[in-house]
Amino acid sequence: MSLHIASEEARLEARSLEETAAGQDQSVIRLENVSVRYRVPSGGIATFKEFMIRRLQGKVEYHSVLALDKVNLTIQRGEIFGLIGNNGAGKSTLLKVVARVLRPTEGRVRVRGRVAPLLEFGAGFHPELTGRENIFLNGTLLGYSHKQMEARFDQIVDFAELWDFIDAPLRTYSSGMWARLGFAVATDVQPDILIVDEVLAVGDEGFQRKGMARIKDFQEKGVTILFVSHNMQVIEAMCQRVAWLDHGTLQTLGPAAGTINLYRQSQSI
Repeated sequence: MSLHIASEEARLEARSLEETAAGQDQSVIRLENVSVRYRVPSGGIATFKEFMIRRLQGKVEYHSVLALDKVNLTIQRGEIFGLIGNNGAGKSTLLKVVARVLRPTEGRVRVRGRVAPLLEFGAGFHPELTGRENIFLNGTLLGYSHKQMEARFDQIVDFAELWDFIDAPLRTYSSGMWARLGFAVATDVQPDILIVDEVLAVGDEGFQRKGMARIKDFQEKGVTILFVSHNMQVIEAMCQRVAWLDHGTLQTLGPAAGTINLYRQSQSI
């Protein structure tokens, strides 16, 4: 199976090289030997106050954590591309690199087009602000003016199904309501690249179906979607290709079914 996946990836890479040579490169995301290394304080520091005291005293020691290790990846325009792996595998770090939230320690990242990132549930929201206020705040973070967000406000709230709560503080919302509002804002205007990191997992079944339908609609319009989920059935149903990450290393990259099968086999060992 791994040989089949390797040969399929080699074929896709060869086609990509041919398109590049012909001036028809359709890739929108390209990672070249990308590594991300974090410096993490050692010694079991329990609070931020303790960290600052030790830092001022020059007593903070750090150890290095390699979150991504020389990852090479090319994603084509209009592709729904899946990322799988256990917690701590480096999936969210890779998404943050693509979203330009995080700069790699080494390597090169090329991204073409407007990115709408749904990196985590509630990202970009303030719990003390109302749903209405957070829509405008989130729109500003995505690069839209107040006037543009006013024109889109009604359809955002319609999609999120939150008219009864739109003027309540977000701290009173359930996790599913947070996710619905975040998804509705980020996907109201068609991006070039949509990044989805488990955000639909906290919505109810009806909203998950509606969210998946919007993702499919984006794909038909040529939007590239980078999709992370621990639900292998959803990944296999939605994605053409899948990358399996483990401790920051790209283990396998290829057609969805084959890659998922190898990942499942590794979990049963």
